[in-house]
Amino acid sequence: MDKNEIRELMRFFDKSEITKLKIKEGDFTIELQKGFEGGVTYAAAPTVSAPVVVAAQASSAPVAIDVAVLATKAELSIKSPMVGTFYKSPSPGSDSFVKIGSVVKKGQTIAIIEAMKIMNEIEAEFDCRIVEILAEDGQPVEYDMPIYAVEKV
Repeated sequence: MDKNEIRELMRFFDKSEITKLKIKEGDFTIELQKGFEGGVTYAAAPTVSAPVVVAAQASSAPVAIDVAVLATKAELSIKSPMVGTFYKSPSPGSDSFVKIGSVVKKGQTIAIIEAMKIMNEIEAEFDCRIVEILAEDGQPVEYDMPIYAVEKV
């Protein structure tokens, strides 16, 4: 897990209602726990009382972060309606359907999910603004996995 993945994990954890999370992959272990008075404690086991970011041991195996678990219950999200590969643009090299801050209307195409060699257009279920793109282009997604964090407009 590199620094950027750890930062992203910490950001999702801060926004979520999850109070404790532990990820272990081979020699790499990271444990996040929200501490006292709403503060956040970051530590590699065992938990440290002061907020701290502990340097993670290098691991050659990638660690998968389950975005569905980390997505905040309070924020709205558009979820994948199927298992497949997520694409944020209609073709390689073309502009994305939406960007962070884009306002979309119900029925507007926001992504494509390829499943069984079929390109399925994913449409917005309601009028909203894109707050965050939770899936990477070309990333496999699962059924009901949040792919966009949104707010209603």
